[in-house]
Order: sequence, then C-alpha cells, then structure tokens
Amino acid sequence: VLNADGRSVPFQALYGQQKAIVVFVRNFLCYTCKEYVEDLAKVPKAFLQEANVRLIVIGQSSYHHIKPFCSLTGYTHEMYVDPQREIYKMLGMKRGEGNNTSVRSPHVKSNMLLGSIRSIWRAMTGPAFDFQGDPAQQGGALIVGPGNEVHFLHLDKNRLDHIPINTILHLAGVKTVNFSNKPQIIDI
Repeated sequence: VLNADGRSVPFQALYGQQKAIVVFVRNFLCYTCKEYVEDLAKVPKAFLQEANVRLIVIGQSSYHHIKPFCSLTGYTHEMYVDPQREIYKMLGMKRGEGNNTSVRSPHVKSNMLLGSIRSIWRAMTGPAFDFQGDPAQQGGALIVGPGNEVHFLHLDKNRLDHIPINTILHLAGVKTVNFSNKPQIIDI
C-alpha cells in the first residue's frame, strides 16, 4: 500500500504488531464511501488507543487523492491506497453491484440520485477528471492482527452494504460511538 506521500508500506506492517480495523472503500468519489468515512472520522482516537487498535482506511486510487479525501471527510486516522487493487483481489472483494434491495447502510444519509450527482460533480470539478479508482470495485472491512490472526472479514455486496461502524468497533473491542445527531437521554 502507499501512504499520502507515495511511500510504499507493506500491508502486513499495518497489523503485525497491533490489532487493526481495516476498511476498504470502493473509491474516493463514491458518495456512500465518503459518508461512511465521515462517520469513521467521529471515532475518537482515545477509544482506539484505550483498546490498542488501529483504524485504517484503504482506497484504490492514486496516493495523491488521500489528503484531499481526508480533508473532505474530516478523517484524521490512517489512510493508504492500493492502486493495483492487489489486496482487494487477495481478500476476494468483488467487482460489480450485487443485490441491493435488502441492504441499507446506517451511515449513508444521501439518496442514490443526489449522492451520485455529487460524486460526478466532484469528479468533473477535480484537478484532473478522475474517478479515483475502479468504480465497479466493492469494498469491505477486516479486523486483523496482531500477527496474521484474522478476527473478522466482511465483503461488501454492493455500495450500501457497509458493516455498521459500531458493530466492527464492538468486534474489535473498541467503545462504540453515538452517530445520531439527537441528544442522548440517560434514564436514571
């Protein structure tokens, strides 16, 4: 994988010494991925440090897109790219849309039409008209490490099939986050 400066980092180095939640996004223009990563950005670093877990997002575009995507989403955790999609292929992440009738990500706020228009607009107004990865590639999520121990793997069937963030945090032993904009009511 490549970091935001274009330096190559062995994938295994991301989880060799510490458990990691690794989220693979479709591409950086995908509106569902953008909204999912906006919610990942709300996971406090303190929650991750307390559980000794890394939170990593991997995209499949050029490394030049990492900093603008982090800026757009407010994401401050680790992000890398796999421009040749080698890890996507190794993990069996599929290309193309599967059945999307029963799947709905709790982290996607936009409807498909508006979200798609925003994605196309971002592609057209970017410095180089670029879809920032294979638009047919699906993503997924992995909890792995330390070492080669795989704790969990979810392969997205389509653009809305993200694993709920609190589910993956819980499975990794990290405190969950209130993603609702509603104030919490504490019953005493």
